[in-house]
Amino acid sequence: MAILASDIEALIRTGFPDAKITVMGDDGQHFSAEVIDESFRGMSRVAQQRAVNATLKAKIDSGELHALALTTKAPA
Repeated sequence: MAILASDIEALIRTGFPDAKITVMGDDGQHFSAEVIDESFRGMSRVAQQRAVNATLKAKIDSGELHALALTTKAPA
């Protein structure tokens, strides 16, 4: 079963309830996401992306989600 952009957003939101999250992609396989959250302030980009990927771990591990271009940052 293909994953939807709204599914990805919901999973990310479990870990980042106050974040501004934008997920794009409509082919069920290739997605891009931007996550802007205050909790990222002072974190390296790698740490930010690891934190987001942790919310998606089950979908990544199962292969249901395999292509996600991820942009993370703290609010300006």
